[in-house]
Amino acid sequence: MENTVAVDSDFVAGNYFDKYRSGNPIHQKLMRGFLNNAFALVQCVRPNEVLEVGCGPGDLASNLFRQSDIESKTLAYIGTDVSPQEIEKAKKNYPYFEFQEASIYELPFDDNRFDLVLACEVLEHLETPQIAVSEIARVTNRYAIVSVPWEPTWRALNMLRGKYLTRFGNTPGHLQNFSRSAIRRLLRTRFKIIAERRPLPWSMFLVEIA
Repeated sequence: MENTVAVDSDFVAGNYFDKYRSGNPIHQKLMRGFLNNAFALVQCVRPNEVLEVGCGPGDLASNLFRQSDIESKTLAYIGTDVSPQEIEKAKKNYPYFEFQEASIYELPFDDNRFDLVLACEVLEHLETPQIAVSEIARVTNRYAIVSVPWEPTWRALNMLRGKYLTRFGNTPGHLQNFSRSAIRRLLRTRFKIIAERRPLPWSMFLVEIA
């Protein structure tokens, strides 16, 4: 069976709109926690060359990296996404970053190319996340940062706010429901875990090639 990324009529790729543009103060507080933790992990690495897989419209990169670093060539960033529509949005929103359409299952980059690979809110959308983790391990020369929704807390919070009740709180497009122990097991197939952060309602990891 061909590897796929789930997309349906209710699915917003990567849930970017909900996370980055919600006017809800609770959502905003949760996103501040997410971004603060992601930024702290990036600062632990201080990469020169970054790949983001599943970048959507580029909002995470705009919160983690400075345009001045790109323009001064102290940082190189490439964002990839399987959706051509999301890549077009990213190019329009953030023309100083580089974006290209690509599948996480077959990344068009040489082995050991990047200092850091970001995969935030990606693995839960994949039919075979094991292949994606192997591709991330192939193209990084050392580090990756991975985040996924913390299950079953994510679904419980959805149900508390009356969302996706017929799906038992499962967000449209989520094919995987990772508990913290499950995502650790998956990452440890190719990486060792350096740091773990728990910004509610996510699990976030800085990992290094094993």
